[in-house]
Amino acid sequence: MAKRSSLFIRIVEGKNLPAKDITGSSDPYCIVKIDNETIIRTATVWKTLFPFWGEEYEVHLSPSFHCVSFYVMDEDALRYTIPPFRTICSLCLPVCSENASHRYSGWLNLTEIDPDEEVQGEIHLQIEIIGNSQFIISQILYFSVIKKSCYPRWNETFEFDLNESATEKLCIVEVWDWDLVSRNDFLGKVVFDVQRLKAVQREEGWFLLRPDKSKPRLDEGNLGSLQLQVQLRDEMVLPSIYYQPFVELLCQEVKAGIKKPHLITLIDETTTAECRQELAVNLVKLFLGQGLIKEFLDLLFKLELDKTSEPNTLFRSNSLASKSMESFLKVAGMQYLHRILRPSINRVFEEKRYIELDPSKVESKEIGCSSLHRIHSESEVIQQSGQFLQSYLTDLLNTITRSAKMCPPVIRATFQLLFKRVAERFPEEKNQNVKFIAITSFLCLRFFSPAIMSPKLFHLWEKHADAHISRALLLLAKAVQNVGNMDNSISRTKEAWMAPLQATIQRGVAQMKQFILQLIDIEEKDELDLQKPISLQPQVVKEGYLFIHKARSKGPLLSFSFKKLYFSLTHEALTCAKTPNSKKSSFVPLSSIRAAEKVEEKSFGISHVMQIIYTNDAGQEDTAYLQCKCVNELSQWLSALRKVCRNNVGMLCSYHPGVFRGDKWSCCHLKDKAGLGCDKTRHGVTLREWNDPLDPDLEAQLIFQHLLLVFRNCGCFITGICSTPYLGRSGCPERSVSLEKHNLPPLLGAANKVRRACALEVNTSA
Repeated sequence: MAKRSSLFIRIVEGKNLPAKDITGSSDPYCIVKIDNETIIRTATVWKTLFPFWGEEYEVHLSPSFHCVSFYVMDEDALRYTIPPFRTICSLCLPVCSENASHRYSGWLNLTEIDPDEEVQGEIHLQIEIIGNSQFIISQILYFSVIKKSCYPRWNETFEFDLNESATEKLCIVEVWDWDLVSRNDFLGKVVFDVQRLKAVQREEGWFLLRPDKSKPRLDEGNLGSLQLQVQLRDEMVLPSIYYQPFVELLCQEVKAGIKKPHLITLIDETTTAECRQELAVNLVKLFLGQGLIKEFLDLLFKLELDKTSEPNTLFRSNSLASKSMESFLKVAGMQYLHRILRPSINRVFEEKRYIELDPSKVESKEIGCSSLHRIHSESEVIQQSGQFLQSYLTDLLNTITRSAKMCPPVIRATFQLLFKRVAERFPEEKNQNVKFIAITSFLCLRFFSPAIMSPKLFHLWEKHADAHISRALLLLAKAVQNVGNMDNSISRTKEAWMAPLQATIQRGVAQMKQFILQLIDIEEKDELDLQKPISLQPQVVKEGYLFIHKARSKGPLLSFSFKKLYFSLTHEALTCAKTPNSKKSSFVPLSSIRAAEKVEEKSFGISHVMQIIYTNDAGQEDTAYLQCKCVNELSQWLSALRKVCRNNVGMLCSYHPGVFRGDKWSCCHLKDKAGLGCDKTRHGVTLREWNDPLDPDLEAQLIFQHLLLVFRNCGCFITGICSTPYLGRSGCPERSVSLEKHNLPPLLGAANKVRRACALEVNTSA
């Protein structure tokens, strides 16, 4: 049984930020720290005091994590050091109880950084009560001073008699920075409750150094606000065998189809808007792993079509069917999306054209040399913009309509079923376009268009677009949406200024219909491949250029000094070469890797360096130091390495964040090169990405947890009536379904097996 903590973060936007540039503006970006370690950096939004990021991240953490902090900073394009503008808001989340979910959503006021209120690190302590004595709280004991180190190691023990008459019942351990010239600086403290210590007798581990809250906090309230959405979730995940009855029950219903969709219908009818997206992702990944994704989506198509009488509203709502199909495309089709859209996205960013078709938004534009300025007229701007957009749209549609064979077979097969179901439901001649629109409503409106509008969020571009490029992308996305809508009259009436693209859109509609017919034409050999369970693991997990730094020891990855090489991480090894197409010159087998961790900046005098600790061919421990270009790339590489090595035997529990230079470590000054590290490793800290390996146990647990929540929060289950759960509210909504209709006894039987398995596992572990 494993406890897994996940932190979902959405950095939405900021407002009323202070101006830090001489132009009266700022170039804000956001960084996120987990327990004072930088994990995420958003893109910079240039020249604004009201930035919109809209970036989402999910971080998998060890259950011992303490807090998350958000910093808003100003980019300084003229230098590469930490910018002077550092406003901060902090949101501290406590360690959750088992199977709990903590959410926060809203605006937080930004305040100035106060060094005394910053988390300053952790300290490893062992504290024990011997016999019936108590601590003398008034007694002060001093550790020795460890000079020039952020990773001090004391290894000192104190014992003393206790005083029953002590009024304070706290034991306080404080850490200070000793300074010969100026005053000593307070770094943090750990507070132990003596009564609790008497109950447990002993506590040992890493403890977060807490800030000193004795000083009153001055909140000036003039540094703006940051809108965030944060959710912390802890899950106890059992071994696969314990979820087998529940998963089998789900699979049986999907295989039976419309004849027996009791549980799937229950999930559909009891899923609220707040959790529908998340549950859809869980279901999609579960059935991908079972090789039943096509059958699952087909069942949702049938249920949705049975409820739809008007073809114009088909799949337009955020139903479970729509959300599941949208999630399926993102999970299974991201590589396809990148291949199709990247050339067009790159072209828009590189050409930097000013494009506008709406007369009410056209800006004046100067052309000509410095001595002969001429202003483009409104009609000239619109005409030129139409030409640029026609070129972009034509190239993109040509790429899409030639990509039928590139599309993953499982997506093609799913679209084939969707096309067939819609044609059967609406066979009338007047509805001949509906079966095409059913596919384009997902492919164009929910997949291609969102990625075109926000390429940063779909990993198509590293930075957010500026105002002009963003507008060009939006107009291109609108044109793709009009093609997806089969150029209906409503779209033409609503935005008549899109008329310059009308001819290109009409040609695109004809192209799109032919493309869909090719897309759903599945060959027999592809049908056989679809019977196998789907694996999302790509052959190459992560690749890109990194700088490799030479250490004193020898090893397969340490033959180059400060060289830029192309690294490739697969599920077998980490390899490198001069270029992507060069022969791989060296490698480290994944099975020999023992840790992948960050290196502190002062070790090499540069930022974003990671170390890979591995066992070389001689059986000795060796280290490779690799530099990334930014903190996001560093986090992504560390995450990828930790994921592919998570089942390795002999992973290290501690490491040195410095380097061994001369005769000692730069971090803690210890002279034993092979001794224990001075900081704990962070194998459990990873980022969720679209190409993550499937985790059927976790998906089963999350779906099972949702159903238990339905049972727990709907008292009318007991009397045989089920309705959608209203958390924290009394009464039931009007829509209800009978317990008998959903055939719940098999589910309850499966639930009891999981509960018994959980109790057995806990007792065994204990």
